[in-house]
Amino acid sequence: MITDPAHSSLAVRIAGLPREERERAIARLAPTQEDAWALLWDWGFWARHDQIEPQGDWFVWLMLTGKGWGKSRTCAEWVRAKVEGGVYGLWNFVARTRDDYREVMVEGPAGLLAISPPRSRPTWIPTRRLLVWPNGARALLFAAEEPDQLLGKSCEAAWADEVAAWRYDQAWDNLEFDCRLGDDPRIVAGTTPKPRALITRLKDDPKVVVTGGSLYDNAANLPASYLQRILTKYEGTRLAAQEIHGRLIEDAPGALWRREWIDAKRIARAPELRRVVVAVDPPASEEGAEAGIVAVGAARHPDGRDHAYVLGDRSLHGSPAKWGRECLRTWFLYGADRIIAEVNQGGDMVVHTIRTAEYDPGDDARPGPRLKGPNVAVKKIRAKRGKRVRAEPVAALYEQGRVHHVGVFAELEDQQCGWDPAESEESPDRLDAAVYAITELLLGKDVAWAL
Repeated sequence: MITDPAHSSLAVRIAGLPREERERAIARLAPTQEDAWALLWDWGFWARHDQIEPQGDWFVWLMLTGKGWGKSRTCAEWVRAKVEGGVYGLWNFVARTRDDYREVMVEGPAGLLAISPPRSRPTWIPTRRLLVWPNGARALLFAAEEPDQLLGKSCEAAWADEVAAWRYDQAWDNLEFDCRLGDDPRIVAGTTPKPRALITRLKDDPKVVVTGGSLYDNAANLPASYLQRILTKYEGTRLAAQEIHGRLIEDAPGALWRREWIDAKRIARAPELRRVVVAVDPPASEEGAEAGIVAVGAARHPDGRDHAYVLGDRSLHGSPAKWGRECLRTWFLYGADRIIAEVNQGGDMVVHTIRTAEYDPGDDARPGPRLKGPNVAVKKIRAKRGKRVRAEPVAALYEQGRVHHVGVFAELEDQQCGWDPAESEESPDRLDAAVYAITELLLGKDVAWAL
């Protein structure tokens, strides 16, 4: 394998050529057709110097970089090199969800099926969550949202994807406990940074090597139209600092929420709940923001007051049919008694979207009859007052310790701690949905804006 960083610029120039010209250029570089074929699959030739495995006695190689830097490809190539070299034969792969491990780690454009040459490409057995290589190496795949599945699954090495977005820190702890076989167990991990206690803990660990980086580092391999759109829209914002440049961004100075409030009351499991609601903040258009869909429950706390428990954030981009179906799905999955729908933007059309939606629990391998919108209780709310006025009482409940996040909801928490109402009156979608649900459960008729 070629590991001289000087080859990177040459590789970038060749990679930018049309396919036929690229193949001819590689053939001219290599003396035989077999050598040219080998060069096509030689990560050491194509990789940038910061994508090459660091030296030293490390346990975790953590890529803490912006989107588009090449984290997934770098992790997959590290796995491939170790498997083909016979270094590790028993692996655990962990992604945020089951969809993520399939779509990113296995079947994605930078996944192991795509980056492996035919002679050493693994076989994917989805029903067993298993990858098997021709040389006998095996990898089990896990979803971080199901941390107990990792218990007792010992391995020699592991790949962890988007760790900062994992709902439960326990998933990382279980992965570390599992990685104990062989003479030199190691974990490679990639994630866009978020100010979570787990990320801070990893950065401060002397056995963790951190590689930072920006989308700009990989600009030569990204479409010019994509770069122009993303950089024009986001460059110079707090979101760009985190998502593009890979910087760890703390709370906005004027944010109504603080991460220490959320972290201090975060729990792994909710108690027995007296009520559960799902709140939806619909987008103004299909091309606009996400539909905020958040499930929250309420229970009497030992302190004698009702507390709220954020159970799920199912927000998404999509058509009215898509988010209407997700509202029903969330209502069913969390056993909610009603859906709270904000109708300022869409009016009765919002309720109509939910009423005409359908959800089949069998799609998620869960028992239950096909669910139709008319069978679900929907409560309309019409916000009369400014978003800051609506959000402040809920933020105060967090400060009082009366709201608990059951696990980690990275995108919701980023919105809560990154929205400064002095900078923008337009509050984000997930935040709004959480405000509506918590208001319904703990504040009720005490607020004039909820009808």
